[in-house]
Amino acid sequence: MITNHLNKIPSLSELLAASPYQTYVYSYPHKTAYRPLNPPIQLSDVWSRENRNALFLYIHIPFCEMRCGFCNLFTMVQKDEDFVSQYVATLKRQSERVKQALGESKFARFALGGGTPTRLPFQALKAVLDIAENTMGANLQAIPCSVEVSPETATQDKLNLLRDRGIDRISIGVQSFVDTEVLAIQRRQEATQVKEVLTSIKDKNFPTLNIDLIYGLPGQTIDTWLYSLQQAIAFQPEEIYLYPLYVRPLTGMDCTNKEWDDIRLNCYRQGRDFLLANGYQQISMRMFQKPSNSNISAPVYCCQADGMVGLGCGARSYTKQLHYASEYAVGAKGIQSILQAYLDTPTESFDYINYGFTLDTEDRQRRYILISLLSNEGLNIKQYHHIFGTELLIDYPELTELLERNLAIKDRDTISLTELGIERSDTIGYWFFSNKVRKLMTEYELK
Repeated sequence: MITNHLNKIPSLSELLAASPYQTYVYSYPHKTAYRPLNPPIQLSDVWSRENRNALFLYIHIPFCEMRCGFCNLFTMVQKDEDFVSQYVATLKRQSERVKQALGESKFARFALGGGTPTRLPFQALKAVLDIAENTMGANLQAIPCSVEVSPETATQDKLNLLRDRGIDRISIGVQSFVDTEVLAIQRRQEATQVKEVLTSIKDKNFPTLNIDLIYGLPGQTIDTWLYSLQQAIAFQPEEIYLYPLYVRPLTGMDCTNKEWDDIRLNCYRQGRDFLLANGYQQISMRMFQKPSNSNISAPVYCCQADGMVGLGCGARSYTKQLHYASEYAVGAKGIQSILQAYLDTPTESFDYINYGFTLDTEDRQRRYILISLLSNEGLNIKQYHHIFGTELLIDYPELTELLERNLAIKDRDTISLTELGIERSDTIGYWFFSNKVRKLMTEYELK
């Protein structure tokens, strides 16, 4: 994360002069801006003010077979089966209270993430899908549904279960097809195993396969990066996400003194050009998609979209004016403590929200601008006026600096990032955070 003195907010010039990879912008406000809510807020009161006709249901499974060296997600190496059973039972208790608080509601999308959901034993994975469908009322056969898997846990029986239950998108974190590179980030996987799993996924005819790859890995070169891309597209994935390596506090790689050549920007450009030349279209800095994808008309999976109901420890929920979650940690002790507190939560306590961030008008505007600007849809000036009743460039004249620096262009009523702007998406995103959010992020003490 970028650090700065609280009384000195870095300018766009200062941010652009630094590495493009200072902080990973995938949501707004950032989770480190969340704080305890005193007094706690009644869940039913919050959702009674929301449109509940097309909600996004997200369930978080905070277990993995290993802790990757780059990972700062809320997850831990899986405990024994009794601990997992307690987690699923608590998830069921929470879901019943949340569904009661939601009242009449309908889900338009579903995602099961983590962690690694397929790390769950078969019956536990089935129980979680039952919670989504039977308790929450999500019709998994009729809506877009995504599940994250890993090469070690995507077994035949679990893939069959997911396909039978209506899951139409499988996302797999491959990161690299070079064994030495994945070993350097503390993963125990081999390319031969990865290829076998990818073949199984394709054989089961999931409509959408997404492959995640990381550039900037220790020992990686441009040639090995392009090799991984070539191996990936051999399986004709409908989506590919290209992630820059971020070495973040309290992660495994942060605890080492390793240094390596920073080739990330060059990798990004080479990877982008390679995928565009092979028929993919760029949706954002990270996401590339086949135009023939049957799901292309569906909204891009966007964890910061309004109307998200999160279940499980580590899941975040979003309404127009309130984002909330359990507390956040990266270190094993912090995660263990938060997880245990979740298991010990009395059932009636799930009726209340006690940790989150209340968005004022400025932060709702900034969130809308960021979500729009950082995707290929661009920022529609008329739509902004329709939603907020004010003029975009009067509210935020600093956006013209993006135009002046050739980071964005204005075409009629839409402001879109240029090729240069897209590769600096994370820089632009952080630059546009409100002073309040940046202050909270800087003051946050990571566990």
